[in-house]
Amino acid sequence: MVHQYKLNGYNIVLDTCSGSIHSVDDLAYDVIGMIREYTQGDIIDAMLEKYDDVTAEDVQECIDDVVALRRAGKLFTPDNYEYLAYDFKARNTVIKALCLHVAHTCNLNCSYCFASQGKYQGERALMTFEVGKRAIDFLIENSGTRRNLEVDFFGGEPLMNWDVVKQVVAYAREQEKLHNKNFRFTLTTNGMLIDDEVIEFANKEMHNVVLSLDGRREVHDHLRKDYAGNGSYDRIVPKFQEFVKKRGDKNYYMRGTFTHNNVDFTNDLFHMADLGFTELSMEPVVCAPDDPYALTEEDKPILFEQYELLAKEMLKRKKEGRPLTFYHYMLDLEHGPCIYKRISGCGSGTEYMAVTPWGELYPCHQFVGDEKYSMGDIWKGVTNKEVQDEFKCCNAYAREGCKDCWAKLYCSGGCAANAYHATGSITGIYEYGCDLFKKRIECAIMMQVSEATE
Repeated sequence: MVHQYKLNGYNIVLDTCSGSIHSVDDLAYDVIGMIREYTQGDIIDAMLEKYDDVTAEDVQECIDDVVALRRAGKLFTPDNYEYLAYDFKARNTVIKALCLHVAHTCNLNCSYCFASQGKYQGERALMTFEVGKRAIDFLIENSGTRRNLEVDFFGGEPLMNWDVVKQVVAYAREQEKLHNKNFRFTLTTNGMLIDDEVIEFANKEMHNVVLSLDGRREVHDHLRKDYAGNGSYDRIVPKFQEFVKKRGDKNYYMRGTFTHNNVDFTNDLFHMADLGFTELSMEPVVCAPDDPYALTEEDKPILFEQYELLAKEMLKRKKEGRPLTFYHYMLDLEHGPCIYKRISGCGSGTEYMAVTPWGELYPCHQFVGDEKYSMGDIWKGVTNKEVQDEFKCCNAYAREGCKDCWAKLYCSGGCAANAYHATGSITGIYEYGCDLFKKRIECAIMMQVSEATE
C-alpha cells in the first residue's frame, strides 16, 4: 500500500504499513509508480523515452534501489495489521477519560452548534457537584492500573457552572493522592464569562484550554451570536489575549470552525496569529447538506488549496522565527501512537465517554441525546453492552471503504460520530471529511519532508 503525490516541489512516496516516507527525484517517482505492473525492460524503455538526460544504467540503478527498499521492508510493505483488529471485542479496555457536560446551557446562540445551543435536544441543566464527584469516582474505579486520567469540562458553556468545575477539580486532586492517579483537565469555553479568577484557576489547574474563535470579526460574528443577535468577537478577543498572555508555556488552542461562508479559512487562521495566538485549530463544519453554511463539492478544491497554502506559510514563518502550530498538522513520525491506537482511534465508547448533567453515559459528546446510544450511568456503569461492543469493533478495518485506503493508519477509520450522522452507521464513511483529512495528512507529511531536507 503505497501513496505517491507531488506537493510544494517534493515528490513524496508514503509506504503506509511500514510508515516509511521517501522524498525522491522524478525518475525514482516514476519507477516506483511502474514497478509493480511492468517489467524492468518496459520501465527502462519508458524512462529513456521520457528523460533525455538518463541512461539505461541510471534507470537500472534506480530499479535496484527500489527493489532494495522493498526487501528492507520500507516500500510495498504488506498489510499485516488486519488480524490485530479481530480481537478488539475481546479486549479488556479500561476507561481513561471522561467528558463532563457540566452545563447543558449556553450564553451564545451559534447557528451551527451541533449541541442545539448546549441543550443537546433536551432540557437545559447544570451538573451538580454530587454528580461530578461520582463521575470522578466512576473514572477511578474503571481505570484499572492506568495512572494518567483525563477529564474535559464541556458544555454548552462550562463557565456557566464554574463553581462545580472548581469543586470537581479540588475533589479529583484529593483522590489522585489516595489512588495513585494523575488527572489532566481540559476546559473548552466560548470566553464570554472569562475573568481574572477563571484565568488564574485555569492556568493553574487546566492541562489544556480550548478557546472558541472562528477568526475574523465578520466571520466569527456571522454565526457566533448571543441571544440578542449580537456578535461576540469584541467581547471575547481581549479576554482570550489576556488569558493566553498569562498562560505562559501551558497548552491551549484557538479552535475555530470554517463553513461555506469562509472557505478562505487561512485568512482566519492568520488573523488569529496577528492577534497573538500561535496554537491554532480550525475544523470543517459538519451539518445537514441543506444548511446555507454547509460545505459543498465546489468548495472542496478551494479547501485543498487553502490547506496547501497554510502548510507553505507555516514553513515560511518557522524560518522567520515566528512559528505557528496547527492541530491537524501535528504528526510525530518517530514516536507516534502504537499500532493498536492507530487502528482503533479515539476510544469513544470504550476508553472515553461523555457524562450528562444527570450522570448518563454516552460514547462521546456528539452522541449525547440520542437514546439509542445511551450506555448506562455513572452509578450502575455500562449496562448497554451492545453499544460498547459496537464501538470496540469500530476501527480502521471495520469499514470496507477504508481497507485499501493509504490514510487508514493516520485516521483510524475516521470519526464514528461524523460517520453516524452522515450515513446512519458508526462504521459508515463520511466521505467529505475523509477527503479533507487526506489532504491535511499530505500537507503535514510534506512539512516534515521539507524540514528534514532543508
